[in-house]
Amino acid sequence: MNKTQKTKISDYFSLIVFSHTIFAMPFAIIGYFLAVKFTKNAHFSIQQFALVILCMVFARSAAMAFNRYIDSDIDSKNVRTADREIPTGKISPSRAIFFVVLSSLLFIGSTLFINPICFYLSPLALIVVLGYSYTKRFTALCHLILGIGLSLAPIGAWLAVTGEFAWLPLYYSFAVIFWVGGFDLIYALQDESFDKQNKLHSIPAKLGAKSALLVSKFFHLISLFFIFYAGWDAHFGLFYWIGFGFYFTLIVYQHSIVKPTDLSRVTRAFGTTNGIASVIFATFVILELFA
Repeated sequence: MNKTQKTKISDYFSLIVFSHTIFAMPFAIIGYFLAVKFTKNAHFSIQQFALVILCMVFARSAAMAFNRYIDSDIDSKNVRTADREIPTGKISPSRAIFFVVLSSLLFIGSTLFINPICFYLSPLALIVVLGYSYTKRFTALCHLILGIGLSLAPIGAWLAVTGEFAWLPLYYSFAVIFWVGGFDLIYALQDESFDKQNKLHSIPAKLGAKSALLVSKFFHLISLFFIFYAGWDAHFGLFYWIGFGFYFTLIVYQHSIVKPTDLSRVTRAFGTTNGIASVIFATFVILELFA
């Protein structure tokens, strides 16, 4: 592999911000192992588990690449995003949309090997995760719509094992909606002025930074409620509540380091803290299930 090829591969990883896959992936893993534990005659399968992970990666890759493609004209005007791959020409729009189509087909193809319901629902899942990219053009609720896209992870993983809907994984899906909505709102604080100037919709642009942070806290309280309720409803024990404690602490921490007048630590709050929160929580849930 020559230097040019390596650069291109790294450009695609940067295009989809592959490292951010860590946000929803732990909740997909939670959904999978909950199904294995609570479903009669279910058992762990390396192939099935790998397919669930691949579905997550392909769906998210398609969604991120499509977002970058749709927003390339906006990104080129924004100082914060002008150095992204499409505005700078590192990846052409045609190559980006090819990547979207390829990732989408790989996602649908992966569901075909899981079970019929996952395959039949896969186009609907793509509509949700790809459709998010248009929402900032007409609604300030775009943050929650992003959350809905990522919330498909736990229920999708559960369906992969059981082929049936259930309330327990849905509690985690609801938690993800408001968790993601809350931290995406924090991330959007960086573009408050830009969004106003370009008539884009976001809660910070609509309400201002101070009120937006209050909404973010409210969203995260709802997320904490659903995670608490899921643990209570399933009669989980010590390991679960230790994981909940870590999750709660890290949610509080991210709000303590971001102020309306100081956005210097938004990246830490958005990326690092939430990634750590989801991984630690998932680890303790799995310990609760199988230790």
